[in-house]
Amino acid sequence: MKRTHLPLNALRVFDAAARHLSFTRAADELAVTPAAVGQQIRALEDVLGVVLFRRTSRGLELTDEAEAGLDPLRDGFLKFEESVQAMQAGQASSKYAIAAPREFYAQWLAPRIAAFRAGHPEVTIQLTADENADFTEANLDLAIRLVEGPDELEGARLVGGCKVCVAAAQDVTGWIDWPTYEAPEGADVVLTVGNAGQVLSSALAGIGRAWLPLPLVEEALADGRLVALGEPEDCRRAYWLVAPRPQWRQKKVKALVAHLTGT
Repeated sequence: MKRTHLPLNALRVFDAAARHLSFTRAADELAVTPAAVGQQIRALEDVLGVVLFRRTSRGLELTDEAEAGLDPLRDGFLKFEESVQAMQAGQASSKYAIAAPREFYAQWLAPRIAAFRAGHPEVTIQLTADENADFTEANLDLAIRLVEGPDELEGARLVGGCKVCVAAAQDVTGWIDWPTYEAPEGADVVLTVGNAGQVLSSALAGIGRAWLPLPLVEEALADGRLVALGEPEDCRRAYWLVAPRPQWRQKKVKALVAHLTGT
């Protein structure tokens, strides 16, 4: 059902004037001029088709029509306040919904989430592996994506944009190809996969060599499960923490962003 357009500002002025029975005191409360209060009241009377105030020798008085509508109006304003409080409570919630690639969560994000929860034990997190999920449909607070920048979203870069060629051993020659970091032109491609997690598992299994983001392979390089076939190279893609602006402004999101970025 289509809702009637409500002159909310004029109704707020009416409520103040009715409480004070004075346009001057209502104006002081609302930080406007008495003339502005009078204009709003006259405009509201025109919209409603009723007279709201009478001037008497004792000052302003409410008409019967005004009296009839005043209590429901104030109940409505209380409902508005409850609605705002409910929305703000959601923003201050300790529940997070985060989308992140599985492999990035395992190699980089999980220990940092554990550290965050150590300081905020009330926090609970719902994780989805589809980092490209729609924020509204998935009800997400944040997403982590391997991209060149946040585009139309708000964002913060989590780690630098470096890639490194890796394999299980120096003598591995065949290549693993994937959309983000393709094998060199003319290379002997032995496996084509769709995402970084599949590349990492394949490289660890000794199937071939591949370009991978440095944060995903640092641990495997350190313990010898993978070897670097050359030095890391700078690249434009990096892991970004992104969210639409309304989510980005939430207190709980700001707290997690500060923890993950060290700011």
